Amino acid sequence: MNTQPKNTVCIWYEKDAQAAAEFYAATFPDSKVGAIQHAPSDFPGGKKGDALTVEFTVVGIPCVAINGGSAFKQSEAFSFQIATDDQEETDRYWNAIVENGGEESQCGWCRDKWGVSWQITPRVLTEAMASGGDEAKRAFEAMMKMKKIDVAAIEAARRG
Repeated sequence: MNTQPKNTVCIWYEKDAQAAAEFYAATFPDSKVGAIQHAPSDFPGGKKGDALTVEFTVVGIPCVAINGGSAFKQSEAFSFQIATDDQEETDRYWNAIVENGGEESQCGWCRDKWGVSWQITPRVLTEAMASGGDEAKRAFEAMMKMKKIDVAAIEAARRG
């Protein structure tokens, strides 16, 4: 029986695919590391026996990481968007990424130490933007001044 998903997100890493997958599995709920395939021979960026691909799940999304060498770099063109319910959850994920060698960006975006982008997005912000009109405008303007999203500030902006 084939248990491989029909569609899988594939992410290119220089050499630390297994470490990245293990970090994600330890950080996010409904996440785990699956099968690890080792290279049958030397390849650009690696040697026979090195981890070549790592199957993993991030918050229920099936992924595969490939240790492909330095030919391609991560960019914000791809990101994981994690919806959070409150400031405590927002802080937990943001801090785990940033304090583990990552870096802050703007408007709820940060990058992990492997260069993968994450949007740590409180639901209150998403709801404010969906409301439209002045409420969305106020929330958007408040967000534009933030790195990590401040839930209380977004809630205050929603109220006007």
